[in-house]
Amino acid sequence: MSRYKGYIGTYTKGKSEGIYSFVLDTVRKELTALRAEVKLDNPTYLSISQDNRHLYSVMKSGSKGGVAAYAIEASDHLRLLGTSLREGSSPCYVSIDRENRRILDANYHKGTASLYASNTDVGLNVVGDVVHKGSGANPDRQEGPHVHFADFTPDGRFAVTVDLGTDALTTYQLSDDRWTKQSELTFLPGTGPRHLAFHPNAPYAYMMTELSNEVIALHFDAEHGQFSLIQKMNALPADFDGHSQGAAIKISADGRFVYASNRGHNSIAVFQIDEHTGKLALIEHVDTLGDWPRDFEMDPSGTLLIVANQNSGDLFLFERDSVSGHLSPLNSKLSVPDPVCIKFLHA
Repeated sequence: MSRYKGYIGTYTKGKSEGIYSFVLDTVRKELTALRAEVKLDNPTYLSISQDNRHLYSVMKSGSKGGVAAYAIEASDHLRLLGTSLREGSSPCYVSIDRENRRILDANYHKGTASLYASNTDVGLNVVGDVVHKGSGANPDRQEGPHVHFADFTPDGRFAVTVDLGTDALTTYQLSDDRWTKQSELTFLPGTGPRHLAFHPNAPYAYMMTELSNEVIALHFDAEHGQFSLIQKMNALPADFDGHSQGAAIKISADGRFVYASNRGHNSIAVFQIDEHTGKLALIEHVDTLGDWPRDFEMDPSGTLLIVANQNSGDLFLFERDSVSGHLSPLNSKLSVPDPVCIKFLHA
């Protein structure tokens, strides 16, 4: 396969109207066919089911926030199945289990995570919430809990939340509408953990922190749902003294490389994983060619990487060397207002 369909989540505070789609041509190595798919307020994060039949998006509607469920039609157009909205701020993250039965969201402003059940008639139904409590050392960003990530462990047995406001990584057992805490790992005050990525075939996970700009290597005990610290790595060059915030983190499908984006320094940090220890070694920092790389994604073939620069409103394409992990810019760009998230249909 040489052409892959992708979707872009955006902020609609400017010129964006909602969710966009594009096509990546891996032979010509270019981004093409940008199209406005649906009008939706602040669809900042998306998730696509493994069978490519459903897309879920966070959303805002007036004074309410929640999640929208779409069917992906044969033409790859999106058809709204339903929404689940509640009073207050919208979530910042949404995820799906492998069977498309359960959906999670993370709500930064409310300090909560919510569990939904997939419903073929109305899209999804809220099942139950967990409310975080506490604060952190940074008075501007950690005055209370700020859940920035909620997803399932690879085997689906547990739910995991990352709380920027309380410097905590928490594992939960889910039973009906109840969230039961299984374990918790806390980080140094002011770390501000943001996102987590599980290794595809080894007992490791890697966390990107927003406030301390670190990539943290973790061991993951899947049986007990417990994390333990392996290593911390600065995601910024040692001589950088400007303002920057950690953003997205991804692992190559072969489990050999970690990529992390720095907003402010405007770079992708590339690390190699030691397969025996899980530790990281820095390879390079690559300029994202735009401002504020909120997200990036590797295409299903693993040979290309697309960066979404939020403030400059553009997507740039990079070639990825699968042997060395290095990224090289290609002459392909899409202009998209306030891009926040990129997701591909699964190969």
